Amino acid sequence: MTRKIQLGILFGGRSAEHEVSLQSARNIIEALDKDKYDLTLIGIDKQGGWYLNETSRFLLEAQQPALLKLNEAGPALALVPGAEGHQLVRTGDMSSLPALDVAFPVLHGTYGEDGAVQGLLKMAGIPCVGSGILGSAVGMDKDVMKRLLREAGIPTPRFCVLHAAQREQIQLEAVLEALGGFPLFVKPANLGSSVGIHKVKSAADWEPALADAFSFDTKLVIEEGLICREIECSVLGNQQPRASLPGEVIVQAEFYSYEAKYISEDAARLEIPARLPEAQIAEIQALAVQTFRVLNCEGLARVDFFLTPEGQVYVNEVNTLPGFTRISMYPKLWEASGLSYRELLDQLIALALERAAQERKLRTSYLDS
Repeated sequence: MTRKIQLGILFGGRSAEHEVSLQSARNIIEALDKDKYDLTLIGIDKQGGWYLNETSRFLLEAQQPALLKLNEAGPALALVPGAEGHQLVRTGDMSSLPALDVAFPVLHGTYGEDGAVQGLLKMAGIPCVGSGILGSAVGMDKDVMKRLLREAGIPTPRFCVLHAAQREQIQLEAVLEALGGFPLFVKPANLGSSVGIHKVKSAADWEPALADAFSFDTKLVIEEGLICREIECSVLGNQQPRASLPGEVIVQAEFYSYEAKYISEDAARLEIPARLPEAQIAEIQALAVQTFRVLNCEGLARVDFFLTPEGQVYVNEVNTLPGFTRISMYPKLWEASGLSYRELLDQLIALALERAAQERKLRTSYLDS
């Protein structure tokens, strides 16, 4: 009988996207083949504490997305780098949990999608689903991401960067001149799920938008507002990534906000696949794979595009750990491309184990012959 894979699921996290992570984790845990995987559920609270959870009660208010909470009643955990076979321990009695073969960080935003937990897992010798440290960090920081895209010749909307220390020195007039006028989008550089994002349509919107965005990050990206369609494409793979069919987000609200994504059922709808000419589908898929490679992504990513009425395609951003909720675009695009939710999870875990096997072949000592 084949031994089950010991799979750790990390969810929650010290991030403004904590609740989104809980929704994603619930869907993944329900979908995984329990004959193939032994699950260790690791809930991370908003202070960064780790807890061992049970599949039957790891969430509170599970049926109400706006009230969803992590159950923090389980034993506290610690990760011990370098302790082979004893990476996870209960801090109460210092007893070890079964060694993990692979971890799936179902985490969104800071401390989960930005390379922080990827580095921690790497130090502990635990293979990790998704991008490594560099790809995760680059994918999270919209400033660095956009500069790398621009350097590679990949079209991205005009933008400028505003640091908290420079806030008093930046004049709205200069930003408007650089970006072509209103509307503007103000975005925390290191966050996702549209948290802290504001559409600035007039001078009166500027200061309130900055104040809220700066409450989430010390660096903001200010981006030109385009009249466009919002197209998304999923990418899967390591060294040979492939792209799904693209889908379209049709927004009924002002823009694709957090509420539109996760709370309201009427603010947006998904059209999968997107209604696009074959040549444009091929162009978007090629740009998605190119973006994935330029940004050092691995495993999975969702690449988000703007498509103007003139047919110009822009890469808006990449999400290296996209949502896996029941309405999330990443798994839905793969379903439309012929890959079921469960098969997708199997492939993501296999890709993580494949990458770890390749890394283990690398030398770690100059003196070894």
